[in-house]
Amino acid sequence: MAHLRKSKSDSLLCDTEEVLLAHIKQGNHLTIALSGGIDSVVLLHVLATLSKQLQFTLSAVHVNHGISSNATLWSRFCCNLCHSSGISIYIAYLQIKKEAGISLEAIAREERYRIFGHIQADYVVLAQHLDDQAETLLLQLFRGAGVKGLSAMPFVRKQASDAAPQILRPLLEVSRNRIEAYARQNKLNWINDESNDSITFNRNFLRHEILPILRTRYPNYPKTLLRTSRHLSEASFLLDELAKIDSTRCLSSGKLQVESLRKLSFPRAKNLLRYTLLQHDITLPSTAKIESILNQLLSIGMDNQFHISLGDTEIRCYKGAIYMLPGKTPPQKPKQCVWHGETYLALQHLRGTIRFTQVKNQGISQQKILNAPVTVRSRSGGERFTPACNRPRRSLKNLLQESAIPPWERIAMPLLFCGEKLIWVPGIGIDCEFQVHSDEIGILPNWDPE
Repeated sequence: MAHLRKSKSDSLLCDTEEVLLAHIKQGNHLTIALSGGIDSVVLLHVLATLSKQLQFTLSAVHVNHGISSNATLWSRFCCNLCHSSGISIYIAYLQIKKEAGISLEAIAREERYRIFGHIQADYVVLAQHLDDQAETLLLQLFRGAGVKGLSAMPFVRKQASDAAPQILRPLLEVSRNRIEAYARQNKLNWINDESNDSITFNRNFLRHEILPILRTRYPNYPKTLLRTSRHLSEASFLLDELAKIDSTRCLSSGKLQVESLRKLSFPRAKNLLRYTLLQHDITLPSTAKIESILNQLLSIGMDNQFHISLGDTEIRCYKGAIYMLPGKTPPQKPKQCVWHGETYLALQHLRGTIRFTQVKNQGISQQKILNAPVTVRSRSGGERFTPACNRPRRSLKNLLQESAIPPWERIAMPLLFCGEKLIWVPGIGIDCEFQVHSDEIGILPNWDPE
């Protein structure tokens, strides 16, 4: 019997080692997310055992959510556990507050991942396992998730920022029973979070009330559901591949085109819109919301200036092109800034910077701006401009429309004046009267919005 126990323990070590060898390199820094519960305590023990032979650095992070009255005791337990093993640990203290319409679980999870995103390591290692996979699939089913939401958790995934450590889950094919057996065999100590027993939480309701019944009829349901999740992961991958193909056909100058979307079937257009939102790091709204947005886009005319807010993002449409922009407050009241010859001029009220460089045969003639102050102003209406010397003087409004500069960019556009004469407009050019002559060193402005 003792030999059998040892074999099971070694088996878990070998399975974890196999995952690590497939994804990490010698010298990598792994930080385990240590809650103090049995899963993360077992993972800490396994990683500490493997760290020497696989030659990676191991540390820990414990997130104290401040929700339970026992939170301080759990933090102390994790500190003592790490110190006894010679592993450094960082404790992150949070103050979680309930928000209307958002579960406490979701808020806590979001805050944890925010912490993980700032950890200085190559990987943050989580102790999610085979049974967690099954529970997540069922929870997502009951939420009405699509194939992406029903896909299996990957062993490794990137976080939102490229600078953040990747998330690594080496126990995804290890059952809860094997983890518990390992803990007993190695005489490990762990804490019990009392909230894990509360069936007011959806996951705990499934775990304590539904899954024990399911197991009596389908004892291998975690592995079966993992197989289902992997099928859905493949389907999700194929939908993304289709969206990439459609994207090449529907993009022009990096923007989705409404006319091209109209040539796709509605499900295919919806798939492309969903994919594009994700490519812009936009949190996906509900299916109903995506369908509503798509219906509005497909029904607008070329002259319709479509505008919809989606969280911190604005979706706009101009001349049939779809823009996905970070939501911004309107520019502050227009100001007049004097340019004194600096190499750059930061314009906080317009959220950008004008950079000035000296270039031969290009730009503004330095001689022609000596006799009047040079100022930066916002549009007020009625400005006239002559960017081409062989063309008549025209209204700035018409020039901007012809250049297909969207209206929201025109509002935040800086204009350069010499005295009362408009001499430079970003994206349009320099007024004929102020352009350099041949062999002259000119000043070339460049507008760099945030």
